[in-house]
Amino acid sequence: MSNTAPRTRRPPEEQARLEVRLREVFEECFPFNRLMGIKVETLDPRQPKISFGMRQELVGSYMHSRLHGGAIATALDTVGGLAVTLAVAEKHADETVEQLAQRFTRCGTIDLRVDYLNPGVGKRFSATATVMRLGGKIASVRMELHNDAGVLVAIGSAAYAVS
Repeated sequence: MSNTAPRTRRPPEEQARLEVRLREVFEECFPFNRLMGIKVETLDPRQPKISFGMRQELVGSYMHSRLHGGAIATALDTVGGLAVTLAVAEKHADETVEQLAQRFTRCGTIDLRVDYLNPGVGKRFSATATVMRLGGKIASVRMELHNDAGVLVAIGSAAYAVS
């Protein structure tokens, strides 16, 4: 029998406030995310999803109008960071938005690996992530990027510092 009391969940209105704030941060506060046009599609803690449209500024191969490898890596890192943020918010479901914001300032990418599998060709791209392990100091995440035809463009794995 456990002596620890079950944690209380934040109230629904506080959860809604958190979700609004996370969308704002990931879509508007990071200048490069804003440049890429990243939009948060889902805030599902099991597998969040972001998307963005192909634009001239994101072209890496002008001869083939392919997505730049740096844009691919950024999308994977962004969705990985979002997944970790959501996992931390779930782990500390009793904390307010302000308390979580303090935790989030201590999160960051430690290592990122990207495997480019197919050319980044398409009109729209979406990325998903799954937290494989959330430890006390490090989280491990797997990510995927698909084009609008469902082709797997790249996969990634990353380690993130957490608190």
